Amino acid sequence: MGTNPAGTQLRVGRLVKAHGLKGALKLELYTDDPDGRFVPGATFTLQVPEESPWHGKTVTVREFRWMNSHPVLFVEDVNDRDAAETLVKAILWIDQDAESPAEDDAWFDHQLVGLDVVRDGERVGRIARVDHLPAQDLLIVQRDGDDAEILVPFVKAIVPEVDVAGGRVIVTPPAGLFEELPSEEDTTGDISAQQDGDAATTED
Repeated sequence: MGTNPAGTQLRVGRLVKAHGLKGALKLELYTDDPDGRFVPGATFTLQVPEESPWHGKTVTVREFRWMNSHPVLFVEDVNDRDAAETLVKAILWIDQDAESPAEDDAWFDHQLVGLDVVRDGERVGRIARVDHLPAQDLLIVQRDGDDAEILVPFVKAIVPEVDVAGGRVIVTPPAGLFEELPSEEDTTGDISAQQDGDAATTED
């Protein structure tokens, strides 16, 4: 169970679903150089649930190709659809080359869970979990005060800063995402009023 220093791995793709009968998997790309990353023989670390048969294992690329403009990956020892199904939703990580620039910032889920969520200099909640959806990743934020869950798209425009060492992420949500959040002074009395209607929204 090797431990890599923070920042030495890049998340480069996610296996979305089995494709065909010969073990192929459709791939969601997190790299702008897929043809350079997914070369035959390239090995990837897998991020999968602990109960997965692939937990703690790696996969090696057998073939990478484009089918109807979709990236498709074949890996060694996965030769049929049933085997491919066991890899669905796995996230692929690769050791970052020392000379290659970092692509998108990437973190393991366990590095994000528990971080404080800070908006306008004030903590508004804590990351409860990370959901990986086909369109994008979502940070599930447990709101301070009432423990409601807010779904925050994990994109640079809304989450401009992730400070794992400092234990926090900075959010700049669009209007409506955290609108119902009470301000720091109002946390004691306004939550129930807001649930009954919009009467509290006119107060400062």
